[in-house]
Amino acid sequence: MSFPVDVVVMAAGKGTRMKSQRPKVLHRLGGRALAQHVIDTAGRLSARSVVVITGHGAEQVEAGLHAPTATAGHGATQLKYVRQEPQLGTGHAVQQAVPVLSDDGVTLVLSGDVPLTRADTLQTLLDRCAGECLALLTLDMPDPTGYGRIVRGPDGAVQAIVEQKDASEAQRSIGEIYSGIMAVPTRALRGWLARLDNRNAQGEYYLTDVVKFAVADGLSVRAHRITDAVQVAGVNSPVQLAELERAYQRRLAHALMEQGVRLADPARLDVRGELVCGQDVEIDVNCVFEGRVVLGDGARIGPNCVLANTEIGAGALIQAFTHTQGEAAGVLIGPRAEIGPFARLRPGARLGPEVHIGNFVEVKNSTLAAGAKANHLAYLGDADVGERVNYGAGSITANYDGAYKHRTVIEADVHVGSNCVLVAPVTIGAGGTVGGGSTITRSTEPGVLSVARGKQVSIADWQRPVKKKP
Repeated sequence: MSFPVDVVVMAAGKGTRMKSQRPKVLHRLGGRALAQHVIDTAGRLSARSVVVITGHGAEQVEAGLHAPTATAGHGATQLKYVRQEPQLGTGHAVQQAVPVLSDDGVTLVLSGDVPLTRADTLQTLLDRCAGECLALLTLDMPDPTGYGRIVRGPDGAVQAIVEQKDASEAQRSIGEIYSGIMAVPTRALRGWLARLDNRNAQGEYYLTDVVKFAVADGLSVRAHRITDAVQVAGVNSPVQLAELERAYQRRLAHALMEQGVRLADPARLDVRGELVCGQDVEIDVNCVFEGRVVLGDGARIGPNCVLANTEIGAGALIQAFTHTQGEAAGVLIGPRAEIGPFARLRPGARLGPEVHIGNFVEVKNSTLAAGAKANHLAYLGDADVGERVNYGAGSITANYDGAYKHRTVIEADVHVGSNCVLVAPVTIGAGGTVGGGSTITRSTEPGVLSVARGKQVSIADWQRPVKKKP
């Protein structure tokens, strides 16, 4: 592509039918704001800039979006904002962007509530434009109600776009609709926008009027006609958002299966971020992946798991109802580890190879070395656990003194009995044993047995209290 591309994203509308205080373009699909999907697609096109037109909830929208990640071999895409106040139509919206557009490139106009247009589709549209023509993305629809119709001449050339409210009966019967997406030489667009008027049924400035200006000026108008309605589907209500969410998840599930991932049921998968899978990965039903999740070769994910910002090593088994919350610190699970069922791994959990974390065990900001086990009903917070440690049921690290967090060190080959409390800061020496029910407040030497509990007393002939009869 020999010409620079500037993307204009229309995101000023209120979205009344969403019935929400949140601006429509910030409602989330697949874990990202609708408009963020559009911005990220622009980044995959190596756009020079993305200009987001805001209006309703402008400050909230501008705070909720970010520039796309730079693609390999290309610089970062610059993100800019302009305001449309008041909102007087699509043509008026793009007029607000004109001052920050350069005449040496092509303007690609997208909608912030149309999140699933593919980058390759847009690239084909840009190729049709070629820096010289007006190119429109169009679609054949069985029911085109509400959409602008593509009016063609006897030779098949595009002559105009007629909005629903301004269309004649004959024009309303046309099935080819305008998607709201166009690519146009910026220099020509600037002149056409200056000629817009609002003499129409809605009293608005229509961007679609640039088509008749292009025809009048003798500039070629080309259409890239597609059949995939999902790519141009917009979101105007919670119902449409839910429908598009499932379409998005079906697309992701299909791509994963083409890579060799085995999904127990592709209809019961939710990826709300980025999911990267190695070979021979198996994912059971009703799993949710948030943030960035990496599954190594042969990893198996049981049903009803929620995994967020987590890296899972080769051959690991994550059993049913496991919940990982990596957040910024992330969660790391080593090769051949076994986690769950009903385990919870919080930020900073670092588990080595063949570690076992069982049911109702919580791990936070802790490192467990190879072969360590905490099989049930336990808490490890702010701890460094050595190789082959066995951590008993009901045991906890008491890491918080009311003001500060402290670390617990459990060295290699330690056995911690059931129902123990390790009061940090404390170190349990290598090979040591902590007797069940102990509260350990001082560090222990390697290899010793440490017991800290009240002496058992048995009282003979003791009688339980008995209620007196009234």
